[in-house]
Amino acid sequence: MAELPLEGVRVLDLCLVWAGPFATMLLGDLGAEVIKVENPFVFQPMTRGMRARPRKESLLMAPPPGGAWPDGEPGGRPWNYNPVFVQLYRNKKSFTVDLRRPEGMEILARLVAESDAVIENNATGTLERLGITYDWLRGENEKIVMVRLPAYGSTGPYAEARALGVHLESVMGHTLLRGYEDLDPSTLTSIFSGDYLSGALGAFAVMMGVWHCRRTGEGQLVEIGQAEAASSMFAQAFMDYSLNGRVQTTRGNRSVHDVAPYGVYPCQSPGTAETGEDRWIAITITSDAQWQALCEEMGQPDWATASELETQEGRLARQDFLDERLSAWTVNFEDYELFHRLQAAGIPAAPVLEASRVYEDPHVAERGLFAPQTLFDGIGPYTFTAPFFRFPETPVKVRQAPVAFGEHNEYVYKEVIGVSDQEYDRLREAGHIAVEYDRSVP
Repeated sequence: MAELPLEGVRVLDLCLVWAGPFATMLLGDLGAEVIKVENPFVFQPMTRGMRARPRKESLLMAPPPGGAWPDGEPGGRPWNYNPVFVQLYRNKKSFTVDLRRPEGMEILARLVAESDAVIENNATGTLERLGITYDWLRGENEKIVMVRLPAYGSTGPYAEARALGVHLESVMGHTLLRGYEDLDPSTLTSIFSGDYLSGALGAFAVMMGVWHCRRTGEGQLVEIGQAEAASSMFAQAFMDYSLNGRVQTTRGNRSVHDVAPYGVYPCQSPGTAETGEDRWIAITITSDAQWQALCEEMGQPDWATASELETQEGRLARQDFLDERLSAWTVNFEDYELFHRLQAAGIPAAPVLEASRVYEDPHVAERGLFAPQTLFDGIGPYTFTAPFFRFPETPVKVRQAPVAFGEHNEYVYKEVIGVSDQEYDRLREAGHIAVEYDRSVP
Protein backbone atom coordinates (compact mmCIF):
# COMPACT_ATOMS: atom_id res chain seq x y z
CA MET A 1 0.00 0.00 0.00
CA ALA A 2 1.32 3.45 -0.92
CA GLU A 3 2.04 6.00 1.77
CA LEU A 4 -0.53 8.60 2.65
CA PRO A 5 0.12 11.96 0.95
CA LEU A 6 1.42 13.73 4.07
CA GLU A 7 3.20 10.83 5.71
CA GLY A 8 6.45 12.05 7.27
CA VAL A 9 5.17 15.60 7.86
CA ARG A 10 4.99 16.66 11.52
CA VAL A 11 2.60 19.50 12.43
CA LEU A 12 2.27 21.14 15.85
CA ASP A 13 -1.33 22.01 16.68
CA LEU A 14 -1.63 25.15 18.83
CA CYS A 15 -5.27 25.54 17.82
CA LEU A 16 -8.57 25.87 19.63
CA VAL A 17 -12.33 25.80 19.07
CA TRP A 18 -13.13 24.89 15.44
CA ALA A 19 -11.29 26.51 12.51
CA GLY A 20 -7.76 25.47 13.46
CA PRO A 21 -8.72 21.99 14.70
CA PHE A 22 -10.61 21.41 11.43
CA ALA A 23 -7.43 22.29 9.52
CA THR A 24 -5.31 19.87 11.51
CA MET A 25 -7.98 17.19 11.21
CA LEU A 26 -7.65 17.39 7.43
CA LEU A 27 -3.87 17.21 7.70
CA GLY A 28 -4.07 14.24 10.06
CA ASP A 29 -6.50 12.42 7.77
CA LEU A 30 -3.98 12.83 4.92
CA GLY A 31 -1.24 11.23 6.96
CA ALA A 32 0.53 14.09 8.74
CA GLU A 33 1.64 13.48 12.31
CA VAL A 34 -0.38 16.14 14.10
CA ILE A 35 0.66 16.77 17.71
CA LYS A 36 -1.80 18.75 19.82
CA VAL A 37 0.06 20.83 22.43
CA GLU A 38 -2.02 21.02 25.65
CA ASN A 39 -1.53 22.63 29.04
CA PRO A 40 -2.64 20.78 32.22
CA PHE A 41 -3.18 24.13 33.97
CA VAL A 42 -5.07 26.00 31.24
CA PHE A 43 -8.42 24.92 29.84
CA GLN A 44 -9.28 26.17 26.35
CA PRO A 45 -13.02 26.91 26.30
CA MET A 46 -15.03 25.42 23.43
CA THR A 47 -12.21 23.06 22.52
CA ARG A 48 -12.42 20.16 24.96
CA GLY A 49 -15.67 21.57 26.30
CA MET A 50 -16.82 24.68 28.13
CA ARG A 51 -15.44 23.49 31.47
CA ALA A 52 -12.99 20.77 32.37
CA ARG A 53 -15.32 19.27 34.95
CA PRO A 54 -18.92 20.08 34.00
CA ARG A 55 -21.78 19.00 36.24
CA LYS A 56 -24.27 16.54 34.78
CA GLU A 57 -27.07 19.04 35.36
CA SER A 58 -25.33 21.62 33.18
CA LEU A 59 -25.03 19.11 30.33
CA LEU A 60 -28.77 18.57 30.33
CA MET A 61 -29.32 22.29 29.77
CA ALA A 62 -26.70 22.67 27.02
CA PRO A 63 -27.36 22.30 23.28
CA PRO A 64 -26.18 19.00 21.72
CA PRO A 65 -22.75 20.28 20.58
CA GLY A 66 -21.95 21.23 24.14
CA GLY A 67 -23.89 18.70 26.16
CA ALA A 68 -24.20 15.41 24.27
CA TRP A 69 -21.76 13.38 26.34
CA PRO A 70 -21.95 9.57 26.07
CA ASP A 71 -25.03 8.44 27.97
CA GLY A 72 -25.42 11.99 29.28
CA GLU A 73 -22.63 11.40 31.80
CA PRO A 74 -19.49 13.59 32.01
CA GLY A 75 -17.52 10.66 33.39
CA GLY A 76 -14.16 10.76 35.11
CA ARG A 77 -12.36 12.50 32.25
CA PRO A 78 -15.04 14.59 30.54
CA TRP A 79 -12.51 16.54 28.48
CA ASN A 80 -11.94 13.38 26.42
CA TYR A 81 -15.58 13.03 25.38
CA ASN A 82 -16.83 16.52 24.55
CA PRO A 83 -18.94 16.10 21.38
CA VAL A 84 -17.35 18.95 19.44
CA PHE A 85 -13.84 17.83 20.35
CA VAL A 86 -14.24 14.19 19.38
CA GLN A 87 -15.49 15.16 15.92
CA LEU A 88 -12.30 17.14 15.23
CA TYR A 89 -9.49 15.24 16.92
CA ARG A 90 -9.24 11.89 15.19
CA ASN A 91 -5.87 11.00 13.65
CA LYS A 92 -3.97 13.27 16.03
CA LYS A 93 -1.64 12.93 18.99
CA SER A 94 -1.71 14.85 22.29
CA PHE A 95 1.04 15.77 24.69
CA THR A 96 1.05 18.16 27.63
CA VAL A 97 3.39 20.94 28.73
CA ASP A 98 2.98 24.16 30.70
CA LEU A 99 4.02 26.86 28.23
CA ARG A 100 3.70 29.58 30.87
CA ARG A 101 7.01 28.47 32.40
CA PRO A 102 10.46 28.87 30.81
CA GLU A 103 11.01 25.15 31.11
CA GLY A 104 7.84 24.53 29.12
CA MET A 105 9.03 26.85 26.37
CA GLU A 106 12.33 24.97 26.25
CA ILE A 107 10.40 21.73 25.73
CA LEU A 108 8.37 23.33 22.94
CA ALA A 109 11.57 24.62 21.33
CA ARG A 110 12.98 21.09 21.21
CA LEU A 111 9.77 19.88 19.57
CA VAL A 112 9.76 22.74 17.05
CA ALA A 113 13.26 21.70 16.02
CA GLU A 114 11.86 18.28 15.06
CA SER A 115 8.76 19.55 13.25
CA ASP A 116 7.80 20.85 9.82
CA ALA A 117 4.95 23.24 10.60
CA VAL A 118 3.07 25.05 13.35
CA ILE A 119 -0.54 26.15 12.98
CA GLU A 120 -2.62 28.29 15.34
CA ASN A 121 -5.89 30.25 15.44
CA ASN A 122 -5.73 31.93 18.84
CA ALA A 123 -6.92 35.45 19.53
CA THR A 124 -4.39 37.98 18.25
CA GLY A 125 -1.62 38.51 20.79
CA THR A 126 -2.11 35.25 22.71
CA LEU A 127 1.00 33.50 21.43
CA GLU A 128 3.03 36.71 21.49
CA ARG A 129 2.39 37.00 25.23
CA LEU A 130 3.85 33.51 25.61
CA GLY A 131 6.83 34.44 23.47
CA ILE A 132 5.81 32.23 20.54
CA THR A 133 6.42 34.36 17.47
CA TYR A 134 7.51 33.39 13.98
CA ASP A 135 10.96 34.82 14.70
CA TRP A 136 11.21 32.67 17.83
CA LEU A 137 10.12 29.57 15.92
CA ARG A 138 12.59 30.30 13.13
CA GLY A 139 15.33 30.64 15.71
CA GLU A 140 14.66 27.03 16.75
CA ASN A 141 14.11 25.74 13.20
CA GLU A 142 14.90 27.95 10.22
CA LYS A 143 12.79 25.72 7.95
CA ILE A 144 9.63 25.91 10.04
CA VAL A 145 6.36 26.82 8.34
CA MET A 146 3.97 28.81 10.52
CA VAL A 147 0.32 29.24 9.52
CA ARG A 148 -1.83 31.67 11.49
CA LEU A 149 -5.62 32.02 11.28
CA PRO A 150 -6.57 35.18 13.19
CA ALA A 151 -10.19 36.22 13.01
CA TYR A 152 -9.66 39.56 11.28
CA GLY A 153 -5.92 39.53 10.65
CA SER A 154 -3.16 40.60 13.02
CA THR A 155 -3.25 44.26 11.97
CA GLY A 156 -5.96 46.82 11.40
CA PRO A 157 -8.86 48.17 13.50
CA TYR A 158 -10.44 44.74 14.10
CA ALA A 159 -7.19 42.93 14.94
CA GLU A 160 -7.96 42.57 18.65
CA ALA A 161 -11.56 41.46 18.14
CA ARG A 162 -12.36 37.89 19.13
CA ALA A 163 -14.69 35.90 16.95
CA LEU A 164 -16.25 32.57 16.14
CA GLY A 165 -17.49 31.64 12.68
CA VAL A 166 -20.90 33.14 13.36
CA HIS A 167 -19.33 36.52 14.13
CA LEU A 168 -17.22 36.43 10.98
CA GLU A 169 -20.29 35.72 8.88
CA SER A 170 -22.15 38.64 10.41
CA VAL A 171 -19.32 41.15 10.02
CA MET A 172 -18.76 40.11 6.41
CA GLY A 173 -22.47 40.40 5.59
CA HIS A 174 -23.30 36.77 5.03
CA THR A 175 -26.27 36.84 7.39
CA LEU A 176 -27.77 39.69 5.39
CA LEU A 177 -27.70 37.64 2.19
CA ARG A 178 -28.91 34.28 3.46
CA GLY A 179 -31.77 35.59 5.59
CA TYR A 180 -35.46 35.80 4.78
CA GLU A 181 -37.21 38.96 3.67
CA ASP A 182 -39.65 38.92 6.58
CA LEU A 183 -37.06 38.27 9.29
CA ASP A 184 -34.34 40.31 10.91
CA PRO A 185 -30.82 38.83 10.38
CA SER A 186 -30.40 38.42 14.13
CA THR A 187 -33.06 35.68 14.09
CA LEU A 188 -31.05 33.39 11.82
CA THR A 189 -29.65 30.08 12.99
CA SER A 190 -25.86 30.07 13.42
CA ILE A 191 -24.07 27.91 10.87
CA PHE A 192 -20.34 28.56 11.60
CA SER A 193 -19.38 27.94 7.98
CA GLY A 194 -16.56 30.47 8.29
CA ASP A 195 -14.70 28.00 10.50
CA TYR A 196 -14.73 25.29 7.85
CA LEU A 197 -13.59 27.62 5.09
CA SER A 198 -10.76 29.00 7.20
CA GLY A 199 -9.75 25.54 8.32
CA ALA A 200 -9.64 24.18 4.79
CA LEU A 201 -7.51 27.12 3.62
CA GLY A 202 -5.28 26.69 6.66
CA ALA A 203 -4.65 23.04 5.82
CA PHE A 204 -3.91 23.99 2.22
CA ALA A 205 -1.46 26.67 3.39
CA VAL A 206 0.43 24.16 5.55
CA MET A 207 0.71 21.77 2.62
CA MET A 208 1.91 24.46 0.24
CA GLY A 209 4.36 25.79 2.82
CA VAL A 210 5.89 22.36 3.42
CA TRP A 211 6.00 21.69 -0.34
CA HIS A 212 7.80 24.99 -0.90
CA CYS A 213 10.23 24.29 1.95
CA ARG A 214 11.15 20.87 0.58
CA ARG A 215 11.88 22.43 -2.81
CA THR A 216 13.80 25.46 -1.57
CA GLY A 217 14.83 24.78 2.04
CA GLU A 218 12.96 27.93 3.11
CA GLY A 219 10.39 28.17 5.85
CA GLN A 220 7.77 30.88 5.84
CA LEU A 221 4.96 32.61 7.71
CA VAL A 222 1.45 32.47 6.24
CA GLU A 223 -1.44 34.46 7.71
CA ILE A 224 -5.04 33.93 6.66
CA GLY A 225 -7.66 36.26 8.08
CA GLN A 226 -10.68 34.09 8.77
CA ALA A 227 -13.03 36.90 7.77
CA GLU A 228 -11.37 37.09 4.37
CA ALA A 229 -11.69 33.34 3.98
CA ALA A 230 -15.38 33.57 4.89
CA SER A 231 -15.93 36.13 2.13
CA SER A 232 -15.64 33.33 -0.43
CA MET A 233 -19.15 32.28 0.59
CA PHE A 234 -20.60 35.24 -1.28
CA ALA A 235 -18.10 36.02 -4.03
CA GLN A 236 -21.05 36.53 -6.38
CA ALA A 237 -22.23 39.50 -4.31
CA PHE A 238 -18.81 41.13 -4.41
CA MET A 239 -18.55 40.60 -8.16
CA ASP A 240 -22.08 41.87 -8.76
CA TYR A 241 -21.25 45.10 -6.97
CA SER A 242 -17.82 45.46 -8.58
CA LEU A 243 -19.01 44.77 -12.11
CA ASN A 244 -22.58 46.02 -12.06
CA GLY A 245 -22.86 48.39 -9.12
CA ARG A 246 -25.68 46.32 -7.60
CA VAL A 247 -25.93 45.72 -3.84
CA GLN A 248 -27.38 42.28 -3.22
CA THR A 249 -29.81 41.87 -0.38
CA THR A 250 -31.62 39.06 1.38
CA ARG A 251 -32.18 36.07 -0.91
CA GLY A 252 -33.56 33.43 1.42
CA ASN A 253 -33.39 30.08 -0.38
CA ARG A 254 -33.42 31.57 -3.86
CA SER A 255 -30.70 31.05 -6.44
CA VAL A 256 -27.69 33.33 -6.74
CA HIS A 257 -27.59 32.31 -10.41
CA ASP A 258 -31.05 33.69 -11.18
CA VAL A 259 -32.90 30.49 -11.97
CA ALA A 260 -36.45 29.69 -10.86
CA PRO A 261 -38.21 27.99 -9.28
CA TYR A 262 -35.46 27.35 -6.77
CA GLY A 263 -36.24 26.75 -3.14
CA VAL A 264 -37.22 24.48 -0.28
CA TYR A 265 -40.81 23.25 -0.19
CA PRO A 266 -42.88 21.48 2.50
CA CYS A 267 -43.71 17.79 2.40
CA GLN A 268 -45.90 15.51 4.47
CA SER A 269 -44.65 15.79 8.04
CA PRO A 270 -45.16 13.59 11.10
CA GLY A 271 -44.68 16.62 13.37
CA THR A 272 -43.67 20.26 13.55
CA ALA A 273 -40.50 22.30 13.42
CA GLU A 274 -40.61 22.54 17.22
CA THR A 275 -40.16 18.77 17.46
CA GLY A 276 -37.78 18.52 14.49
CA GLU A 277 -40.30 16.45 12.56
CA ASP A 278 -41.15 18.83 9.74
CA ARG A 279 -40.17 17.57 6.28
CA TRP A 280 -38.97 19.59 3.28
CA ILE A 281 -37.60 19.04 -0.19
CA ALA A 282 -35.21 21.22 -2.21
CA ILE A 283 -36.08 21.64 -5.90
CA THR A 284 -33.99 23.44 -8.52
CA ILE A 285 -35.08 24.22 -12.07
CA THR A 286 -32.18 25.39 -14.24
CA SER A 287 -33.66 25.04 -17.73
CA ASP A 288 -36.91 25.27 -19.66
CA ALA A 289 -36.75 21.51 -20.28
CA GLN A 290 -36.62 20.82 -16.54
CA TRP A 291 -39.59 23.13 -16.04
CA GLN A 292 -41.60 21.22 -18.62
CA ALA A 293 -40.65 17.95 -16.90
CA LEU A 294 -41.84 19.33 -13.57
CA CYS A 295 -45.13 20.45 -15.13
CA GLU A 296 -45.67 16.91 -16.42
CA GLU A 297 -44.99 15.44 -12.96
CA MET A 298 -47.56 17.85 -11.50
CA GLY A 299 -50.13 16.78 -14.11
CA GLN A 300 -50.00 19.95 -16.23
CA PRO A 301 -52.11 22.14 -13.92
CA ASP A 302 -53.60 25.23 -15.56
CA TRP A 303 -51.49 27.64 -13.54
CA ALA A 304 -48.24 25.96 -14.68
CA THR A 305 -49.06 26.12 -18.39
CA ALA A 306 -49.21 29.93 -18.57
CA SER A 307 -47.08 31.17 -21.44
CA GLU A 308 -45.12 33.61 -19.25
CA LEU A 309 -43.74 30.67 -17.25
CA GLU A 310 -42.19 28.98 -20.29
CA THR A 311 -39.00 31.04 -20.01
CA GLN A 312 -36.53 31.57 -17.22
CA GLU A 313 -37.14 35.33 -17.29
CA GLY A 314 -40.86 34.81 -16.87
CA ARG A 315 -40.42 32.41 -14.00
CA LEU A 316 -38.00 34.76 -12.24
CA ALA A 317 -40.62 37.50 -12.39
CA ARG A 318 -43.17 35.28 -10.60
CA GLN A 319 -41.12 33.52 -7.93
CA ASP A 320 -43.55 34.22 -5.09
CA PHE A 321 -46.39 32.76 -7.13
CA LEU A 322 -44.34 29.68 -8.08
CA ASP A 323 -43.26 29.05 -4.48
CA GLU A 324 -46.85 29.24 -3.29
CA ARG A 325 -48.16 26.84 -5.95
CA LEU A 326 -45.29 24.39 -5.64
CA SER A 327 -45.68 24.27 -1.86
CA ALA A 328 -49.36 23.39 -2.27
CA TRP A 329 -48.33 20.47 -4.47
CA THR A 330 -45.24 19.12 -2.62
CA VAL A 331 -47.02 19.04 0.75
CA ASN A 332 -49.01 16.04 -0.50
CA PHE A 333 -45.93 13.80 -0.74
CA GLU A 334 -43.37 12.22 1.54
CA ASP A 335 -39.97 13.80 0.97
CA TYR A 336 -38.10 10.66 -0.15
CA GLU A 337 -40.97 9.55 -2.38
CA LEU A 338 -41.01 12.89 -4.18
CA PHE A 339 -37.22 13.06 -4.29
CA HIS A 340 -36.92 9.79 -6.21
CA ARG A 341 -39.83 10.65 -8.46
CA LEU A 342 -38.38 14.02 -9.49
CA GLN A 343 -34.84 12.72 -9.90
CA ALA A 344 -36.15 9.99 -12.19
CA ALA A 345 -37.73 12.70 -14.34
CA GLY A 346 -34.42 14.58 -14.60
CA ILE A 347 -35.35 17.28 -12.08
CA PRO A 348 -32.70 18.19 -9.45
CA ALA A 349 -34.23 17.55 -6.03
CA ALA A 350 -33.24 16.27 -2.60
CA PRO A 351 -34.82 15.90 0.84
CA VAL A 352 -33.73 18.38 3.50
CA LEU A 353 -32.68 16.12 6.35
CA GLU A 354 -32.84 16.94 10.03
CA ALA A 355 -29.49 15.88 11.51
CA SER A 356 -30.58 12.57 13.04
CA ARG A 357 -32.00 11.39 9.69
CA VAL A 358 -28.67 11.85 7.93
CA TYR A 359 -27.34 8.66 9.53
CA GLU A 360 -30.14 6.66 7.89
CA ASP A 361 -29.70 8.07 4.39
CA PRO A 362 -28.66 5.26 1.99
CA HIS A 363 -26.30 7.44 -0.02
CA VAL A 364 -24.56 8.75 3.09
CA ALA A 365 -24.13 5.17 4.31
CA GLU A 366 -22.76 4.03 0.95
CA ARG A 367 -20.22 6.86 0.92
CA GLY A 368 -18.99 5.94 4.40
CA LEU A 369 -19.33 9.46 5.76
CA PHE A 370 -19.82 8.16 9.30
CA ALA A 371 -17.97 5.39 11.12
CA PRO A 372 -18.05 3.83 14.60
CA GLN A 373 -15.22 4.82 16.93
CA THR A 374 -14.42 3.78 20.47
CA LEU A 375 -13.27 6.61 22.70
CA PHE A 376 -10.51 6.48 25.29
CA ASP A 377 -11.21 4.36 28.36
CA GLY A 378 -13.21 1.96 26.17
CA ILE A 379 -16.25 4.22 25.86
CA GLY A 380 -18.37 3.39 22.84
CA PRO A 381 -18.43 2.57 20.07
CA TYR A 382 -20.28 5.67 18.90
CA THR A 383 -20.81 6.94 15.38
CA PHE A 384 -18.77 9.95 14.32
CA THR A 385 -17.88 11.66 11.06
CA ALA A 386 -15.18 9.85 9.06
CA PRO A 387 -12.53 11.12 6.62
CA PHE A 388 -14.07 12.18 3.32
CA PHE A 389 -11.01 11.86 1.09
CA ARG A 390 -11.05 8.96 -1.37
CA PHE A 391 -7.82 7.79 -3.04
CA PRO A 392 -7.63 4.51 -5.00
CA GLU A 393 -4.18 3.46 -3.73
CA THR A 394 -4.04 5.04 -0.28
CA PRO A 395 -7.22 4.45 1.72
CA VAL A 396 -7.84 7.29 4.16
CA LYS A 397 -9.36 6.04 7.40
CA VAL A 398 -9.48 6.62 11.14
CA ARG A 399 -6.07 5.48 12.33
CA GLN A 400 -6.39 7.09 15.77
CA ALA A 401 -9.67 7.55 17.61
CA PRO A 402 -10.33 11.03 19.07
CA VAL A 403 -7.21 11.60 21.10
CA ALA A 404 -7.25 11.64 24.88
CA PHE A 405 -5.58 14.40 26.87
CA GLY A 406 -1.86 13.61 27.12
CA GLU A 407 -2.29 10.23 25.44
CA HIS A 408 1.06 10.47 23.63
CA ASN A 409 3.19 12.08 26.30
CA GLU A 410 5.67 9.24 26.45
CA TYR A 411 6.02 9.10 22.67
CA VAL A 412 6.59 12.85 22.27
CA TYR A 413 8.92 13.26 25.21
CA LYS A 414 10.99 10.11 24.84
CA GLU A 415 10.94 9.35 21.13
CA VAL A 416 10.57 12.72 19.46
CA ILE A 417 12.62 15.03 21.66
CA GLY A 418 14.64 12.33 23.40
CA VAL A 419 14.27 12.97 27.13
CA SER A 420 15.65 10.34 29.48
CA ASP A 421 13.51 8.29 31.82
CA GLN A 422 14.86 10.32 34.73
CA GLU A 423 14.01 13.63 33.06
CA TYR A 424 10.58 12.32 32.11
CA ASP A 425 9.82 11.48 35.72
CA ARG A 426 11.04 14.91 36.85
CA LEU A 427 8.85 16.70 34.29
CA ARG A 428 5.87 14.68 35.41
CA GLU A 429 6.51 15.66 39.01
CA ALA A 430 6.79 19.28 37.90
CA GLY A 431 3.30 19.06 36.37
CA HIS A 432 4.21 19.31 32.69
CA ILE A 433 3.25 15.72 31.96
CA ALA A 434 -0.31 14.73 32.82
CA VAL A 435 -3.38 12.89 31.58
CA GLU A 436 -5.79 15.02 33.60
CA TYR A 437 -6.25 18.74 34.07
CA ASP A 438 -4.90 20.10 37.33
CA ARG A 439 -7.51 20.22 40.11
CA SER A 440 -7.26 24.02 40.03
CA VAL A 441 -8.98 23.97 36.62
CA PRO A 442 -12.78 24.04 37.12
